[in-house]
Amino acid sequence: MGITLKELAASLKLSPTTVSRALNGYPEVNAKTRKRVSDAAEQANYHPNTRAKSLATGRTHAIGHVIPLSDSHEIVNPVFADFIAGAGETYSRNGYEMVLSMVPDADEEQAYRNMIARGAVDGMIVHGPKLNDPRIALLTQLRVPFVVHGRSSGIIAPYSWLDINNKRSFRRATEFLLQLGHRRIALINGLETMDFAMRRRAGYLQALQDAGVPHDPALMRQAEMTEVFGHKAATELMRLPDPPTAFLSSSMLVAYGLRRALVDQNVALGRDVSVITHDDDLSYLPNGNDVPLFTATRSSVREAGRKAAEMLLQQIKSPDRPPETCLMETTLIVGESTGAAPR
Repeated sequence: MGITLKELAASLKLSPTTVSRALNGYPEVNAKTRKRVSDAAEQANYHPNTRAKSLATGRTHAIGHVIPLSDSHEIVNPVFADFIAGAGETYSRNGYEMVLSMVPDADEEQAYRNMIARGAVDGMIVHGPKLNDPRIALLTQLRVPFVVHGRSSGIIAPYSWLDINNKRSFRRATEFLLQLGHRRIALINGLETMDFAMRRRAGYLQALQDAGVPHDPALMRQAEMTEVFGHKAATELMRLPDPPTAFLSSSMLVAYGLRRALVDQNVALGRDVSVITHDDDLSYLPNGNDVPLFTATRSSVREAGRKAAEMLLQQIKSPDRPPETCLMETTLIVGESTGAAPR
């Protein structure tokens, strides 16, 4: 059985208020005292009473995530689990819990309002932003700390976000294929109502334009990012009179579908047709073993979860700080799926 806050304070010859503030990281308690209190709490196996802590600090020590149930949202895929795992590590380390609310699309706005009105959370992370996403204005109006995982083109007012550089990532990937001699490059994208997919398309088109290669709308596909979509898109495109010699895939799941379609048609990956995918460095869907199977624009979605959670907790701790942004770059990893364009 652990000790109480009062007993811990008495053992340190400090007031319970000072000990409570030290454990909650208040800056008015100096770093030396905070460390002394933290070490003593760990040694004594002290765990604060969550309800008492909430009453004392005015905080719930919980973060909200509202997840729409419609399969038309790109966040309903395995990538989300890695993001949540990364964010959860940060929450746990800082004494916070996660509140997930799964709701129909039509109820999403009301779910945000209800969660905040009940005082259930100290802050929110917003997933899957779209162009001019109305949730940003809503949460700003409700005066709750929030961080957007991604960005929303068209929003002028400042807000906190963390994103990868989707446009540059797909421009570089397209340039790499162009340098290998490819001119018929297909884009198998996510839903282009989503901001990230719109930026990836812009990067792809920019690279083609810079190289003087006209883009062909027949080589562009968009849908929910699934293995089935990748297979269907590649099957259709390879049946064109002038099929693509290379594909850009917006996710690893889509890339596996592309690969299956190429195998069905006896097309050799990396020799007859090249594929570059956005990889997301998934813990449970690895890109090959020692040598990557796919050439990929790689980023860690788990690290994105950690960083977004850290940004949000800093906002909660210092409500007057200005909005913070973080743009993560991707790394182009060369694997077995790319080669020179066939003659």
